[in-house]
Amino acid sequence: MKELLTYIVRNLVNDPDSITITETVQDDSVVYELRVAPEDMGRVIGRHGRIAKEIRTLMKATGNRENKKVSVEILD
Repeated sequence: MKELLTYIVRNLVNDPDSITITETVQDDSVVYELRVAPEDMGRVIGRHGRIAKEIRTLMKATGNRENKKVSVEILD
């Protein structure tokens, strides 16, 4: 799942080397903390948070296949 998130974000940002994803696993839930360069933050969040919402939707759907609760937190 981390590879999917990395793939999605790499295709959105201008500086793919600055992407940092931290994975935290607790029982059946997984939390991904995503950090990108400050100038790419708008590209990841999108207008009115649409892109961020779609990223979270895709990750939750992928987690459902593996019976895990997945959440994505976008940090500054």
